[in-house]
Amino acid sequence: MFDTIKLQNGISIVMEQMTSVRSIALGIFIKNGSINETAKTNGISHFIEHMLFKGTEKRTSKDIAEEMDNIGGQLNAFTSKEYTCYYARVLDTHIDIAIDVLTDMLFNSKFNDIDIEKESKVILEEISMYEDSPDDVVFTELQKEIWKNSPLGYSVLGSKENVANFKRQDFFDYMKEKYVGENIVIAIAGNFDKQKIVDSLKDKLLTIPKGKENLEADNKYIYTPARTKIYKDIEQLHLALAFDGVPIKDKYNYSMSLLNAIFGGGMSSILFQKVREEQGLAYSIYSYNSSYVNNGLFNIYVGLNKSQLEKTINIITTEINNLKKNKISKEQIEKTKEQLKSNYIMGLESTSNRMSSIGRSKILLDKIKTPDEIIEEVDLIQKEDIDYLIDKVFDLEKMSISIVGKVDDIKIQNL
Repeated sequence: MFDTIKLQNGISIVMEQMTSVRSIALGIFIKNGSINETAKTNGISHFIEHMLFKGTEKRTSKDIAEEMDNIGGQLNAFTSKEYTCYYARVLDTHIDIAIDVLTDMLFNSKFNDIDIEKESKVILEEISMYEDSPDDVVFTELQKEIWKNSPLGYSVLGSKENVANFKRQDFFDYMKEKYVGENIVIAIAGNFDKQKIVDSLKDKLLTIPKGKENLEADNKYIYTPARTKIYKDIEQLHLALAFDGVPIKDKYNYSMSLLNAIFGGGMSSILFQKVREEQGLAYSIYSYNSSYVNNGLFNIYVGLNKSQLEKTINIITTEINNLKKNKISKEQIEKTKEQLKSNYIMGLESTSNRMSSIGRSKILLDKIKTPDEIIEEVDLIQKEDIDYLIDKVFDLEKMSISIVGKVDDIKIQNL
């Protein structure tokens, strides 16, 4: 069962006790990501994530690393479009150290000018590394076009120009507005004493101002079909197709996961079997959902030889038309339900997965479903739900396409 407590300054604490384990996963979720940025501040959320590992008033960056290493703990963070998460996983005997280190990082970091300058170079290298990864570029560039004129299209890493020019005061001004109680969720999963953890967190967090909740993620943005190509002198073409998808809040969210599993989510999926196994046209082909609070995309990726581009797209669109015409049998839907439930239930055995799940649900949806409730929702998926999604999502007139590779002679509008 879950326990949820809201402190007087707006910080929510969500806890799930797992008495059969000896570890604890602790995550501090901030309802802030690239979606909350402007053109001038794009990339600052990710930069802040990096800077919080660079030292506080009482710990250097080396101290932070060594203190966690000395107890065999894990410490990391990530930034997404809608939230940032700082997390640790430790033995249950070391949770006090994890709480102290994480809260110290978040609210007492120094942001020294020399560290900002060094970390700017690190992030610029990270951007360059991303630009050298065409399977990343193909989706990011497509999203920029699909969500053009909205912050959902911003890159989490930001622009090189922004990263090179952020100043110390920029970080303080941004965090003063975003890193406030109403935007913070603490998620804990594992073996712990509830009251002891709550008391410890209150001691560290009650001085944080309440502030105002970020609401940008609650906006609904318009999907605009897009076609884009990016030239890179590489051997393969990297192809991305996208359709207007299903948001996290949508009642068809679990049905969309099931449809994805059948169409391109695994080795037995339609796309994998048709494109790779039967035709041998690609080594890597898969589909996945990008789901945000009120927006979503259904994505298809293929890495292929340039000579097979049109044939591969024709096979994919043919299979989409077959789906629209013949739909999916009840038997296949029932089998895939078991696959989804098995994957979910096995994931419950990890404290990190449980912490991530309850934290993400709370920060984005302000509610948490029990495992039994989620399994019940999967069981309740009907053939009619999948039929509806096939017709709604797979609108070939609104299919977006992105290609990265030697694309100079490819007429993307004709594909």
